[in-house]
Amino acid sequence: MYKKYVSSIVLLLMVTGCSSSMTSGNQKEEPLSVRGMATNTSQLVEKAVELSVDLIHPTTQEILHSFTPKINPKPEEYVKELNKLADGLADKLDQPMIPVKLSNGQLTNGQSRVVLDEEKLVESLKNVRALDKTIALPLQEESPNVTQETIKGIDEIVIGSYKTTFNANVWGRTENIALSANTINQIVLGPGDRFYFNLVVGERTPARGYQKAKEIVNKEFVEGIGGGICQTSSTLYNAVAEAGLEILELHSHSLSVGYVPAGRDATVSWGGPDFKFMNNKDYPVMIKTIVNKSSGSIEVQILASKQAAAKI
Repeated sequence: MYKKYVSSIVLLLMVTGCSSSMTSGNQKEEPLSVRGMATNTSQLVEKAVELSVDLIHPTTQEILHSFTPKINPKPEEYVKELNKLADGLADKLDQPMIPVKLSNGQLTNGQSRVVLDEEKLVESLKNVRALDKTIALPLQEESPNVTQETIKGIDEIVIGSYKTTFNANVWGRTENIALSANTINQIVLGPGDRFYFNLVVGERTPARGYQKAKEIVNKEFVEGIGGGICQTSSTLYNAVAEAGLEILELHSHSLSVGYVPAGRDATVSWGGPDFKFMNNKDYPVMIKTIVNKSSGSIEVQILASKQAAAKI
């Protein structure tokens, strides 16, 4: 009796199990819901957006910016965004050339000109690949184009000069002229090298020895720190023009000045107007300044070697 009862239970379970299996086998598989697909796609997009590319300095390998590319952006808006990024990096990285100076027969100081190729950078960012991890910023570097060998005999002959006078009894103005003239004295420019007056002379502050003196501001004579340095820049301009060097930037005063003819002045101001020129010769030239604080005169000469001058 016991065995018959057990056999009946086993048979019942088998029938029930088969029935369940058959029922499951006959049911159709439910497709993945649209909501589920959208969620998965969204997660993939988010993961793609999270990818970033490090923009590094080509020399130091320092990471200067982490760039996150966009997926399917609007072309015009994206290009504007990339241009803005490139422009911001250029503001931080670009630096003008500071020419070298001849001191005791040796070339000293100087700074390379560095320029970020913004157009090339934007193109690289537009075409970032999935596996890109870093992009070296396309920096163009140009060092002062002079060596100890090329400056031999550079002070042998004058290829351009100009002299102006001032009232030596006005102490502050005299000091400013002498100080600024000494700063540009014996600056050497190789072929293609550029000279920026404000950059070379630097900010005119009391801490650097500059004095209060009359200067022209908005068509008025006012007292300010560094008054008189425009006579240095104007004398330099006329010497440079006589030497035939290329003028890059020039501004005149809002009022006439007495130390040079009308239209022959070069006003400068820290953070404002500048006087810039370039050595367009195929040989180095040197600036020489001569200031006589007793008689009240400043002369600027542009020098070169005799061999170079023979090419003129």
